[in-house]
Amino acid sequence: MLQSLAGSSCVRLVERHRSAWCFGLLVLGYLLYLVFGAVVFSSVELPYEDLLRQELRKLKRRFLDEHECLSEPRLERFLGRVLEASNYGVSALSNASGSWNWDFTSALFFASTVLSTTGYGHTVPLSDGGKAFCIVYSVIGIPFTLLFLTAVVQRVTIHVTRRPVLYFHIRWGFSKQLVAIVHAVLLGFVTVSCFFFIPAAVFSVLEDDWNFLESFYFCFISLSTIGLGDYVPGEGYNQKFRELYKIGITCYLLLGLVAMLVVLETFCELHELKKFRKMFYVKKDKDEDQVHIMEHDQLSFSSITDQAAGMKEDQKQDEPFVPPASSALADGPASH
Repeated sequence: MLQSLAGSSCVRLVERHRSAWCFGLLVLGYLLYLVFGAVVFSSVELPYEDLLRQELRKLKRRFLDEHECLSEPRLERFLGRVLEASNYGVSALSNASGSWNWDFTSALFFASTVLSTTGYGHTVPLSDGGKAFCIVYSVIGIPFTLLFLTAVVQRVTIHVTRRPVLYFHIRWGFSKQLVAIVHAVLLGFVTVSCFFFIPAAVFSVLEDDWNFLESFYFCFISLSTIGLGDYVPGEGYNQKFRELYKIGITCYLLLGLVAMLVVLETFCELHELKKFRKMFYVKKDKDEDQVHIMEHDQLSFSSITDQAAGMKEDQKQDEPFVPPASSALADGPASH
């Protein structure tokens, strides 16, 4: 008896705080996912980093042995300056000196990466004025970009998602949930094909040092706005039609970002995902809902009474003046 009562009380406690329990599990799962990613990246990349460090040490030692007139501190200062310039997008190599980082097309590409929060990091402002303008430009431009993308995605979603789903549901009588799931899967497949696989094949041809995997990696890193900056197109030596290429990449990034947001919005509108998301949201109390309803009713009632009073005043102004009955009776005997 006591065990059944304790079990029922525990069940009621869990059901009462179900959203909090789900949220706690969500936080725990996210932290475990972070740790899992750190463990995998460390185990995979750390050996390659160690090999690269050993190779650089051997090359440096061999260079100093072949050039005995050059001291190691002078070489360290030279390499430090070269690396510092490389962090700002300026290369000391002779085959890379022909491309400028701040011509109009490169600046346009940089502005698009800033506003879309992709931020490859291969090109950064050099001057204090440029850094200050980048801050002001981003503070205004990023919310502006979010507003722009929201408006575009809302309009595209109506024509690409809601109307087709509603058409098949009304025209052919299919279940709306089933049509929405099939449509979301097809839309995701088309988007991945048009903005990942096909561009990856194109980049693998246009970029000399990229294979298909590296090109696909660039497409994913860019359209997901991660923007690591290890692969940036149009930066090769003697790139043909570099200005036109940069403009095309800028258009591709903007269109691809819109397509990704449309797909995400389409999946988020699925009934099953809505139910799943609600598991982690804070549920409103009934008392709060009743207060909101009462406030809404009071506002509605007050607005109705104000409108009625205003209509009465208008009617009084439109009607002809009629003297009160008491004054009319008083005037009657006086006249007689």
